[in-house]
Amino acid sequence: MADALLDIPCVTLGGEQKVLGDFAGKALLVVNTASQCGFTPQYKGLERLWQDYREQGLVVLGFPCNQFGKQEPGDAREIAQFCEVNFGVSFPLFRKVEVNGPGAHPLFAALKQRAPGLLGSQKIKWNFTKFLLDPATGKVIRYAPTTKPQALEADIERLLKR
Repeated sequence: MADALLDIPCVTLGGEQKVLGDFAGKALLVVNTASQCGFTPQYKGLERLWQDYREQGLVVLGFPCNQFGKQEPGDAREIAQFCEVNFGVSFPLFRKVEVNGPGAHPLFAALKQRAPGLLGSQKIKWNFTKFLLDPATGKVIRYAPTTKPQALEADIERLLKR
């Protein structure tokens, strides 16, 4: 994944500066999340993927977003507490971001460009849109919010075997 994606700055819920390059050589699953969404139970499946595959090279990265139905109203502390208490989330969570429009975080702008949605759309339709990044090629696979985390296992396993 030797490209500009590795240099995009992100800030964790705890305030730590990161870039995707900090996870070089890992398969990355980037997800825009929300605490009050019908898809919020997917946190459990995302945590399971993290637990099952992190030793083999998968990193799950959660990016809370309040753009869809204002379903992520909390601050960093509230988001972290909610995710840990309700779903046991231990994978890295980042500060709240926008994923669409002029304020879209550069990471999501790049992901949407590399893996457009239906009919080439550059928009993210809802919370829990997932992007799987191949560490070897930089290729990005996009999954709909309705796609459950366990449905990604075959693609994750394929990437991790390379």
